[in-house]
Amino acid sequence: MKNKLILLVGMVAFVVACNNPTRNAEAENKEDDLSAARSFIQAALKGNYIEAKKFMLKDSINEQWMSIAEHQTVDSHTKQGLFDASVNIHNRELINDSTSIIIYSNTFKNDKDTLRILKQSSGEWLVDLKYIFNHDEDTLTVQPKPGFDTILK
Repeated sequence: MKNKLILLVGMVAFVVACNNPTRNAEAENKEDDLSAARSFIQAALKGNYIEAKKFMLKDSINEQWMSIAEHQTVDSHTKQGLFDASVNIHNRELINDSTSIIIYSNTFKNDKDTLRILKQSSGEWLVDLKYIFNHDEDTLTVQPKPGFDTILK
């Protein structure tokens, strides 16, 4: 009986050790647009680009922008400031059921920026990084000036 109890306790300990809470937390952080955005931003601020990529939409342009960010060199004061910074969400606009625009800043730079978060067919929300660089060109959020005809330009 004593051996069976020890074996049972050992098996329970093994199952608990094999449970990967990090993977569960990652999946939970992709369940809504705000969680995905916050997780992406925090990982990027800490310089953990491998983690940030888990919350990024995978396409060639996003990969190029992330590669550029990974290879940026910053002084130690800035690096520490970004690492210690918190994320401030200023505005969240749901464009439709699968697109969200989030305006945020961090406590180190206090400079507002914009991210687009897209819901995938799997239900996960992922950051479309390229939007941060070309969101002024997006026709969803920038309306043409009244009376301006692009054909007659």
